[in-house]
Amino acid sequence: MDRIDAMRVFARIVETRSFSQAARDLGIPASTATDAVKRIERMLGVRLIDRSTRVVAPTLDGQAWYERCLALIAAMEDAEAAFSGGSATGRLHVNVHGSLARHFILPRLPEFLDSHPDLDLILSEGDALIDLVKAGVDCVVRVGTPADSDLFARRLGELPEVTIASAAYVERFGYPASPDDLVRHRVIAFQSSVTGTPMPLEFQVGGRVVECRPPVVLTVTAAETLAAAVHLGLGIIQAPAYRFAEDLATGRLVELLPETRPTPSPVTALYPRDRQLSPRVRVFLDWIGTIDFLGT
Repeated sequence: MDRIDAMRVFARIVETRSFSQAARDLGIPASTATDAVKRIERMLGVRLIDRSTRVVAPTLDGQAWYERCLALIAAMEDAEAAFSGGSATGRLHVNVHGSLARHFILPRLPEFLDSHPDLDLILSEGDALIDLVKAGVDCVVRVGTPADSDLFARRLGELPEVTIASAAYVERFGYPASPDDLVRHRVIAFQSSVTGTPMPLEFQVGGRVVECRPPVVLTVTAAETLAAAVHLGLGIIQAPAYRFAEDLATGRLVELLPETRPTPSPVTALYPRDRQLSPRVRVFLDWIGTIDFLGT
């Protein structure tokens, strides 16, 4: 077994937390998997795996080596694909906002997986920008304008935004007549991951964008908490329309100031600028670029 194959064995052991399961997945004897890890540990001079009767888990050194292994394996697969016709094979790790994935990506995912059966897709969830290399992620999909970074950004589409509150909130505090009227209201704000401060409300008025900062009763950092808070009638929020389409249709939530809607939020894929775009990332980007994010 060469060094790259040993890395693949070690990575699978970490992912499955089992020597025997990793061996079955790779079609090798369990003893071969054990010997591969022992050989790497002797070569590095550190213990990579904590073994007990209940659990198999990487040590701190093992976790660091695992992340290096993923990067090295991915680089080798990319190099092989570049000289063998560029087929999309191997592990593809995409990090995306959860509700966006469930509403737009998952319903169409079968066609992507059927078209690329040799891909091993990992779909993880997140809101904030992450260190892709450290996290072992090939690309991320985010909503909003990305901050300046060393990542390459590809625009995928736009999400219409709405200003909304619960029916109970409107009954208690009234319906604002204009953005200026919001000074008498309460806002649930989303905390900016860039500035660490509450994001202002935004309206399109007379062909220009106007920011408004009404009194903030609650600031949150997660989209699910924002949704729960508006349903509880705690205040007014701005959010993508698709997320609350059913609630608006049933009247549980009410759209406010529809004639001055916020500007749409861009949907963007980001991936390392200093890497050659691998076939597996390329086919994913080409596919996700066909999704209609305007549909709710």
